[in-house]
Amino acid sequence: MYFKLQILLALIKLRLAKWWYKNKLDKLREKRWKSLQKQLLHSPFYQKLVLNKTPLDDYPIMDKSAFMASFDKINTVGIKLSEALKVAEKAEQQRDFSPTLNGITIGLSSGTSGNRGIFMASQAERANWVACILDRVIGISFKKRSVAFFLRANSNLYSSVSSRLLKFSFFDILQPMDQHIEALNALQPSILVAQPSVLLEIAACIEEGKVSISPAKIISVAEVLTPEDARNLEGVFNQTIHQVYQCTEGLLATTCEHGKLHFNDDFLIIEKKYLDEEKKRYHPIITDLLRTSQPIIRYELNDIIHEKNDCPCRSTFTAIEMIEGRSDDVLVFRSNENKSVKIYPDFIRREIILTHPSIQDYTVIQKSESIIELYVGKSQFFDKVKQRLQSFLRSQGIDTVEIRQSLSRNHRQGKKLRRVQNESQKN
Repeated sequence: MYFKLQILLALIKLRLAKWWYKNKLDKLREKRWKSLQKQLLHSPFYQKLVLNKTPLDDYPIMDKSAFMASFDKINTVGIKLSEALKVAEKAEQQRDFSPTLNGITIGLSSGTSGNRGIFMASQAERANWVACILDRVIGISFKKRSVAFFLRANSNLYSSVSSRLLKFSFFDILQPMDQHIEALNALQPSILVAQPSVLLEIAACIEEGKVSISPAKIISVAEVLTPEDARNLEGVFNQTIHQVYQCTEGLLATTCEHGKLHFNDDFLIIEKKYLDEEKKRYHPIITDLLRTSQPIIRYELNDIIHEKNDCPCRSTFTAIEMIEGRSDDVLVFRSNENKSVKIYPDFIRREIILTHPSIQDYTVIQKSESIIELYVGKSQFFDKVKQRLQSFLRSQGIDTVEIRQSLSRNHRQGKKLRRVQNESQKN
């Protein structure tokens, strides 16, 4: 009962602050930054910076490796990385995600960037998260609803959403889809939450007549939702596909009624590290003003965000045109003049889908500076896609790339689907 009261209070505070500071977000963030600094006094890593009244702009920029290396000193609750990993790894092995450590929920990221991260949340932070999910993702209703949540790992954070009016059902994506069909049909979810690759599987089952559900809302999570996948899913489910942009570093963005992602600017400070001269792409540098047990201060993500200057919803929150992928999946080639040339994943994606309108499933893997593996779901189009990619690469001054055919999609069950990947950096 106390936790549900915490959620209610967090929801009221979230909505009041958003309304009261609608046109004064800087003032709201300044107020929350001052409050967060009091908590940072309990972080050995940040304590001196707070005592010296250091401006936020002068705090160090973190990435995952630096963050994990200083895990013990950054967190404010005295939890050691070795302890947190032990709890998280045991939960993964036993598929029981209910245990906590000193009252703190522990989660383990999937580690798509090569090194796994630890997520921590206190009960108050869980209440804030649930309040935000209710406010901006699921919505509040006095009708009974059910949520089918497909993900690699469950968490106390996710199950916190459950109530008498909202039934939360976790579906483990490490299990084959065939094992979920009966339960999914029986549940008849009002809301379906899954990563795009899983949503596409469910959509295929619907078209084959194996699954018969009509969710009122579809929410894409965890993976990049490409425009072509969104169109495919919208055609099957006959509705806008919404998204949640969330990672180990926090709940970053949710979609408006038009299906466009917006950063949660009322409790996030977003700095932009632009990646191109046109200032179209950037890495977000995140400061989360509500995370206290595991502070996220000036944390640079390697996600490639596309700038969007406006949205039909007219929200003052920063809009996102699209999430292109990760910077470590930018393809890097050697030009005819022996210069290094970067090709962003979106350029590759566009060349493939523009080859033929029926091409929806594909993966591109760069094996080396001169070798690409290409999978096209409709294999009869492989030669045309290959020719188009070669023509595009030649336009960029690159003639030496061999494009090999792959007969299977580069994707393992339970892992995130990445349409374009650069594996040459690992060699």
